[in-house]
Amino acid sequence: MSDVARKDYLTRKSVIAIIAAHDAEKDGDGLKRAMGWGSLMALGVGGIIGAGIFVLTGTAAANAAGPAVMVSFILSGLACAFVGLCYAELAALIPVAGSTYTYTYVTLGEIFAWIIGWNLVLEYAAGAATVAVGWAGYFNRVMQGFGVHIPEAWTNAYFTSDPNVHGVFNIPAAVIVLLLTALLLRGTSESTQFNNVIVVIKVAVVLMVIFFGAAHIDLANWTPLVPEQVCDADRCKFGWTGVVRGASVVFFAYIGFDSVSTAAQEAHTPQRDVPIGIVGSLIICTILYVAVAAVATGVVHYTKLGVPDPMAVVMDATGVAWLAWVVKFGALAGLTTAILALLYGQTRIFYTMSNDGLLPPIFSRLHDVYRTPAISQVLVGVVVAIAAGLLPIDILGDMVSIGTLAAFSLVCIAVIHLRKSHPNLHRPFRAPGIPVIPILGIVSCLALMIALPLDTWLRLVIWTGIGLAIYLFYGIKHAKRQNPG
Repeated sequence: MSDVARKDYLTRKSVIAIIAAHDAEKDGDGLKRAMGWGSLMALGVGGIIGAGIFVLTGTAAANAAGPAVMVSFILSGLACAFVGLCYAELAALIPVAGSTYTYTYVTLGEIFAWIIGWNLVLEYAAGAATVAVGWAGYFNRVMQGFGVHIPEAWTNAYFTSDPNVHGVFNIPAAVIVLLLTALLLRGTSESTQFNNVIVVIKVAVVLMVIFFGAAHIDLANWTPLVPEQVCDADRCKFGWTGVVRGASVVFFAYIGFDSVSTAAQEAHTPQRDVPIGIVGSLIICTILYVAVAAVATGVVHYTKLGVPDPMAVVMDATGVAWLAWVVKFGALAGLTTAILALLYGQTRIFYTMSNDGLLPPIFSRLHDVYRTPAISQVLVGVVVAIAAGLLPIDILGDMVSIGTLAAFSLVCIAVIHLRKSHPNLHRPFRAPGIPVIPILGIVSCLALMIALPLDTWLRLVIWTGIGLAIYLFYGIKHAKRQNPG
């Protein structure tokens, strides 16, 4: 890379240059400010409600918190509120399309960006695998309703901690990933109208579970609300420790709130609209999630919810046949678009990292006809399909949570860093209570991470070690250097 090209690259990528270019835009040249706090709140609700509530509510109840999973949702939502306000400040300050990786690169520098970019694989790729396993659970339930019974060996993961499950490979989970990968190869994307329809379906399914399921609640299933703690050789569950661990598990259900922060440049009044949109959508979704958890653990004893399709189990228990079918098909639709979005997001993060020189050029090479990162999409799709086929939902869900929590912690650190290094920058939105809010975000994320099992931490350490090895042997030699602004 020539000195001139490198200088141009650094100029374009520095935080000061990005902000200066944004401030220099004429009103008619930038993004149209067409969204009020109501639109942002709706965007947040649509982004948040998705796979987590349909998939991991039962896992958290059965394996961690019991009926007190309701409290787990409140704790997780509070942590997201702290992080969300920090996200909003960075999104308004650094008006570029991107992710936590982008924010970290232009604020903290290359090594931190690499660590976050690598761990974002746990949010997107492992997230797609987690959702695919949930999708397979609902699919199998639908097939059973039609009298089609796929052998257990081909609907369950090989690596499972349940001695009663004898799986070889979860074929439906792998197949849906590969089918959606094929769609993405051709550049297929969701239109706004189609996505809005899916959002309406997801919200409608959640409301139906709440309102129709409430009539079938057995109060005895809530006793005790916090089951007595039980420990074995590997881990402890239930008790208040289990409630916090449950918050770590259901944290997955809140991923998507950052969609509000990415729209900061299109808000009428970012200083007012963005925080209202983030906090408002989190409050709405937390209320809905607590209500769903209350219904689920009230209709079915929490020990029976440790399955990939807990809402289907709950609806079947109501005995209302038509309602059970509606919920199953609605969940399938919502989970399908969630997998699609996660697979898409993973390849685009790899694309950006490849353009920055941290990954080989193959990850940013575009198809001659479809203009998509085809090779990267295939590689990601195959790896995700294998993971979905071999790994159970509890392991996948824990890895998604710990990777995302680590990334969110660095977002909070980036806000503190920029406030100190560039205190006079014009910030369209300023997170309140600095440094208290980001510190609370960091502490909340770390607390939820600590609550996760030791084996999840070991997997994170191994994963991060592999990533650092790639950085040392490849990324550090090929990176297009930039200094944090």
